[in-house]
This record gives sequence, structure tokens and C-alpha cells, in this order.
Amino acid sequence: MLPEGIKGAVEDYLRSTVGSDVEWRGETEAGGGSVNQAWRIDTSAGSYFLKANVAFDLPGMFEAEKRGLNHLRETGTLRIPQVLLQANAGKYSFLLMEYVEPLDRGDGLFAEFGRRLARMHRKTWKAFGLDHSNYISSIRQSNAPRGDWAPFFIEERVEPLLKSAIDVDLMPQSSLKLFDQLFRKIPDIIPDEPPALLHGDLWYGNFIRHGDEAVLIDPAIYYGYREVDLAMTKLFGGFHPDFYAAYQEESPLAPGWEDRVDLWNLYPLLVHVMLFGSEYVPQVLKNLEHYR
Repeated sequence: MLPEGIKGAVEDYLRSTVGSDVEWRGETEAGGGSVNQAWRIDTSAGSYFLKANVAFDLPGMFEAEKRGLNHLRETGTLRIPQVLLQANAGKYSFLLMEYVEPLDRGDGLFAEFGRRLARMHRKTWKAFGLDHSNYISSIRQSNAPRGDWAPFFIEERVEPLLKSAIDVDLMPQSSLKLFDQLFRKIPDIIPDEPPALLHGDLWYGNFIRHGDEAVLIDPAIYYGYREVDLAMTKLFGGFHPDFYAAYQEESPLAPGWEDRVDLWNLYPLLVHVMLFGSEYVPQVLKNLEHYR
């Protein structure tokens, strides 16, 4: 059930912004992923989406998510749900957003999605990283800026998770040598590209299909290589071919980008190792073999 403290805070917000006569008509539990609880809130003024967790468990998560969603929206490229309220209520932290109804129709979604993502990736910054840390799922994600992509990817993405996975006996100690060999090769196998604004967790579950429109949710933003977002889309089966064709038409990727997919996906795979256990270790080792 929706905690009463959260309900009261949302009611107060709606009455102060929408109107004092707004009526609460109920809430329905919705998919919140493996980390948060979520609800659809129905009122006389319309429907809203709300997600919540225990604030102490994941401090600053929703503050960072709000910043990430707003940062993506400011590009004016893809549709991003509007954040209405981020607050705490008792022991809970929550995020109130506009509700986007999934509409599973429209043949043009993936081509338009690819074009718009390419335009979003044109947003750049002074460095690789971000001016604040955030989360990918329930894992804290450091975004300490670096002037070059290779050290950022190694030191801010792969190494911390690798060391954590070894410390809790999820990854074999022997994998350290394989990763060290890969780290030495990375500067020679990556293209020279500027930082691009990334969604950061772009798999099939992190967008809503709304007719011919893709609506991005649950970002883990930072500035990095745009290939990273494309690689993530391929981790669990890939998007429709129209997505990649339209992206390439709008903003061609460096030659050989598909050969680097396994490299960039080492990071989300290590995230999965930490979240779900050793079943993902063979895929990590397989991806490493690609670059031996």
C-alpha cells in the first residue's frame, strides 16, 4: 500500500498547484523495477506516476534522478516525463512525475527513436563524467570528471565494480589479470570522440512505447562515448534494426563500433554481477575474450 505520509505530501502538493478541490480517486501498484515501489495515482485532475523507496537505503537517489531527467529534457530531443515533486515523507523518499500511458502501436517508433537519440548525443560537456554522482539501479555511480575517456571508463566505471565483485567472491581473482591486459589496450582500440550526453542505462525496459514516440525513463546520465548507449541497447537482444539505421543516418558512428560493443557492456554486466550474482560472470569473461 502507498504509505500515508507520501499520500498526504502528494495531496498537499496537488492542492497547492492544481487546485484545492482536487480529489484523490485511488492508486494502483505499478512496475517499479527491482529497486523501488511504484504506483499510478488517479485524481480528478488526471493521473500521475509515483515511485518511492526508503531514503536511508539509497540516499540521494531521487534527487539525482530528478536532475538526470531534467538534464535530458533540456536537450529538447526525446520525450522525458516531467518531474513534478521530489521530497521525503517520514522514512521514505519519493518522486512524483507525469503519467505516460503505454500505447503499443505505431510502426515508426524505432526509426524516430534512433534519430532523436543521435540528436541528444550531440549535447556535449567540458569533460567525461558529470558534476554530481548518481545511481545505476541501486549501485552508486561516481562521475568524477576526466579529460580523457579511457581513464574515466577504467577508473570510474569498470575498476570499482570489478574490485567489489572480487571482494565478495563473485568474480574470480584471476580475472584481474585479464582486465589489466584489456586496460592497456583500450587507448589503442577506441575512436577519438568528444563527450556526449548519455542516458546511461538504455535497455528495453527503460523507455515507454507511446505510439510512435519513445519516452525515456530511469536514466543514469553522464557524459561519455555515445557508443556506450548503443552498446547497452544490444545487451539483451537489441532494438529493431530501424533504430540503428536511423541513428547512423543522422549521426554516423566511428568505423568498427560494433566490435566495441562487448567492451562497453563490461560495465553493465558487472552491475548485473553485483545486483544478481555469479550467473553473469561467464558473460563478463566471454566479453573479455573478445579482446585477448
